[in-house]
Amino acid sequence: MTPDHDRGQGRSGLPELLLGHRLAAGFTQAELASRAGVGVRTVRDLERGRSVRPQRTTVELLAAALQLDPADRSVLLAAARGHRNPPPAAGLVNPPPAAGLVNPPPAAGPINQLPPATELIGRDDEVTGVVELFTPAPDRRSPAVVSLVGLAGVGKTALALSVARAVPVPHRAGVLVGEGSDVGDVLTAVAGVFGVARPAELVDRLGDAPALLVVDAVERAPGAVAEALTRLTGHLPGLRVLATGRHPVGLPGERVWPVTPLDVPPPDSGPAGAHRTGIPADLDRLATYPAVRLFLARLGQVRREPPRPDELAALGLLVRRLGGLPLAIELVAARGRILDLNDMLDRYGDRVLDLTTVAPRPAMAVTMRDAVAASYHLLAPEEQRALRVLSVFRNRWSLALAEELLTADPDTGSRPDPDTGAGPAAFGPVAGTDLVALLDRLLELGLLSVCGSGEFRFRLLDVVRDFAAEQAIVSGEATVIRRRHAVVLTRWAARIAPELAGTDPAPTVCRFDEVSPDLSTALTHAANDDPHTALALAAALSRWWGFRGRDVFGRQWLRRLLDDPRTADADPRVRADARLGTARLAAEHGAGADEVPAAQEALAEYQRTADLPGEVAARTVLCALLTAAGGYDEARAHGETALALAARTGRNRDMAVVQLELGRHDIRVGDLQAARRRLAVVDRLAARCGDGRLRSLARMELAEVDRFVGRYDETVRNGRRVADALPGQGDPGQRYRELGTVGLALAQDGRLDEAAVNAAIEGYLALRRGELERAAQWFAAAVAASR
Repeated sequence: MTPDHDRGQGRSGLPELLLGHRLAAGFTQAELASRAGVGVRTVRDLERGRSVRPQRTTVELLAAALQLDPADRSVLLAAARGHRNPPPAAGLVNPPPAAGLVNPPPAAGPINQLPPATELIGRDDEVTGVVELFTPAPDRRSPAVVSLVGLAGVGKTALALSVARAVPVPHRAGVLVGEGSDVGDVLTAVAGVFGVARPAELVDRLGDAPALLVVDAVERAPGAVAEALTRLTGHLPGLRVLATGRHPVGLPGERVWPVTPLDVPPPDSGPAGAHRTGIPADLDRLATYPAVRLFLARLGQVRREPPRPDELAALGLLVRRLGGLPLAIELVAARGRILDLNDMLDRYGDRVLDLTTVAPRPAMAVTMRDAVAASYHLLAPEEQRALRVLSVFRNRWSLALAEELLTADPDTGSRPDPDTGAGPAAFGPVAGTDLVALLDRLLELGLLSVCGSGEFRFRLLDVVRDFAAEQAIVSGEATVIRRRHAVVLTRWAARIAPELAGTDPAPTVCRFDEVSPDLSTALTHAANDDPHTALALAAALSRWWGFRGRDVFGRQWLRRLLDDPRTADADPRVRADARLGTARLAAEHGAGADEVPAAQEALAEYQRTADLPGEVAARTVLCALLTAAGGYDEARAHGETALALAARTGRNRDMAVVQLELGRHDIRVGDLQAARRRLAVVDRLAARCGDGRLRSLARMELAEVDRFVGRYDETVRNGRRVADALPGQGDPGQRYRELGTVGLALAQDGRLDEAAVNAAIEGYLALRRGELERAAQWFAAAVAASR
């Protein structure tokens, strides 16, 4: 390292003393200057030795700002008057070198100039991974610089300190970069923490020995840090640097390690009915997530009692809303001295961006909004715009959905906004969007999290999403973004909804489950802003609602949108699909007779447009509805016609579905032999097309036939087998119906105790899932069976 001649002139001991006191106090040069009421340049010149005899008033102001005790203040003033060898001051991070030594000999023993590491929770794998980067191996050389990059408050510094203490090197030290620092400031600070007076002496001090330098808050002076680290690593081959910041340093060969928030409970992991299930199991389950463990640890510092059962639901929701950010978690948990967890959720659940962090110095108080804004402003304008668009996603999203949202032209023919005149196409694609590069950039800055390797694995941190959504409102884009989101979700749902009527619907049901928060958001917004899109989306969701037992909810949505005068001129095919969906869902909760006209109107539209699959589906639904309503002859006529249409085109699965409905019809009219024959045909056709769910449904109806003829053992045995198979085939709703058949068979066979136990178990399981209405039905059945 080349000597710094400017720094070797006029040394009186004052530069080292002032630098040491400033570092010990944790001030940057700008902060010290502000507190003392002097210029930043004055502090900088004093620390560099450029001001040989400063004014006494200036030094007194600095001593007061540093809050030095009388002894240290006297030493500092004596040094300012030109005394060459002042005695060492108490409390210095790095004592000054002995007088007259240009290159002091290496100090005995290793160097460890690091503040204490705080307790880390949930970062064990990351500590191990980063330590391995600094551990040379025969097949690779450790990188000279590793950058821990992430959002403010994510825990970069705590992770860096833990890593630094775990890396096996004899010398380790750390520096905090000050605002506006130049290269000289950074090099001087590094020299100080390694125990030398001048940067030029670092070569003699460290030589080739392994050493680790932690550089915290790179973003405060990125250019100066990059140049300083280039010089240091070029002259000190054994030096390794662990940097932290909101963005990488930007050096060749630098390894970037994104620091993501702690894992939080998923949306469906909250303890349903925690007050009923008891605290131990639910709290243990929540505590498997690092974010919850951190919250509980910090809460325990201000409150003795563990969370009460009635606080557990709030615990999961609150930690999730805090996004797993350690800083936000600690700020909210500290309120536990005054508030319980339900109060915290009410007060801060929707105000995470307003949480205030107060550093040891009041001048440093900032909000979480400020912290996110600092990273947001590192993005280019088009990247910021893309982030605002992506903020419309409420949960995890896929690469394909993001790409369509950012680049596709969602021209659906929807009416313009009545207030702004803006339609979906008014937004336009985000110019020059390279989605992979964009996501990599967001991940690099800690704004994005990637969960697992599934299709829907991308998610913006909650605080980032909230901030970007605010920016979308400020920019006037929010309404158009939400409309575009609804259009894209509708297209997606319409593309994959036919798979729900295929031979293996379970994977498609799960895909809908993963996007359910966004589907709900899109439907709610579009119902008010773009009802045509809302109707198309609801029609595409009708089968999924049926699979998930949300038949009443789905039917209400479809009926509301069909009755909306603004959808009267919607695409007739969409209205027909919506009517058929309404009828299909009504059949699930015994209200099919009310929707027979809707199914008939759908059938008329399919016949008008020569839509053969639509006609087969409509007639099949009418067969089911009319059978339940007692219109057996008309039901059979629709079923037989549908069967003939399906056979004419060789549609085996449609034939199996129609035969299943006709088998149910035969059971209702008491023709059990005909029903058995039809159900055997269903089993063969379903086996031929590989539809396990249809085979299970056929066997379910066969169990009902066995019950009617008194073969109770067969009913119980086969019914339980079918009930076990149906949930894995994407149809948990039918399972309850089959278990009801098993319970009836047990009761009719005189096995009342077994029937009561069966119903009680199902009631308890429904209670654990939070399905209160279904639990009440099962418990009522248990009581009836036990009498």
